[in-house]
Amino acid sequence: MPKDNGAKAKQSKTAGARASRTASDASLKTINLALQGGGAHGAFTWGVLDRLLEDGRIGLDGISGTSAGAINAAVAADGFLKAGRDGARQGLDDFWRLISKATAFSPLRPTLFDQLRSGSDWNMDHSPHYILFDLVTRLLSPYELNPFDLNPLRDILATTIDFEALRRNDQIQLFITATNVRSGKVRVFDTDEISVDVLLASACLPLVFKAVEIDGEAYWDGGYMGNPAIFPLVYNCDSRDVVIVQVNPLARAEVPVSARDILNRINEISFNSTLMREMRALATVSKFIRDGALDEERYKDIHIHVIEHEAEMRLLGTSSKMNADFDFLCFLRDLGRGAADRWLPVAWGDLGVRSSVDVFDKFL
Repeated sequence: MPKDNGAKAKQSKTAGARASRTASDASLKTINLALQGGGAHGAFTWGVLDRLLEDGRIGLDGISGTSAGAINAAVAADGFLKAGRDGARQGLDDFWRLISKATAFSPLRPTLFDQLRSGSDWNMDHSPHYILFDLVTRLLSPYELNPFDLNPLRDILATTIDFEALRRNDQIQLFITATNVRSGKVRVFDTDEISVDVLLASACLPLVFKAVEIDGEAYWDGGYMGNPAIFPLVYNCDSRDVVIVQVNPLARAEVPVSARDILNRINEISFNSTLMREMRALATVSKFIRDGALDEERYKDIHIHVIEHEAEMRLLGTSSKMNADFDFLCFLRDLGRGAADRWLPVAWGDLGVRSSVDVFDKFL
């Protein structure tokens, strides 16, 4: 991607602050994180972040997040500002516990029949409550079902995150993606624009919640136009390493035949499409740079890394994204921790040098 010579002054200042901290610890490798959305599946990202923060050798330059990925990014950055790495880990733990507590009496829980039929304890495909919820939200809009736009996530975010301090921070750049409803264009909110409404906009499922209004514009879930957006990390961050925490499976061996499996696959393809397009562009630029067709002084070679566990995530259907049972969230957290734990020794030598994944093979 071409380098942006018109970078904002505030970004230059934050870059200097990050560079001075990095220089004080030669063993630190600074990366950018790209965090996908996926409802309750965002607890997988919780586990990845928990393991990377625990390791202590990873520095964070910027984080781009969408939906649950955006919320994980903001909660982790807020905790980091309050009490460093341990504060970020504690903040994530507290947040996901609050989410589970807020939905403790929700009927959206897997039934025994779900567990026996699906082979998973977490999918709700045959739960009568989930089937009714799914049907009603397809027949009636949130403007009819939830006219007062009640959302327990609003209060949790407002009481958990110090947004004023987060907007002033010069340690971790945040980029939160939402979809402009009227124009259909991507909107990326920078660190100094982040608020409760911005996070709710990034996570706004249009069949469940009203569009979130910000400065006269209406926004839906950012996953439709960037899950997550990679370009802000390319243009605004010093680190050339982008680590994608992949929640949504890219590939499946079988062709779906049931209505529910078809809808699930449509959801996966739709929410991965923008990421795959950006990966195609980055991979092409990197190839041209290596071949000498592009000037590296003008174009930035980005190193791509991926932390995922597709084998397990393929077993989880769309319905499980609504399941906030704390045992399930802990299962996903541990899945993410394990994936990050395996990734660290494999990719460590590549950080700052090259991509640790064959981008053409994985995304193209």
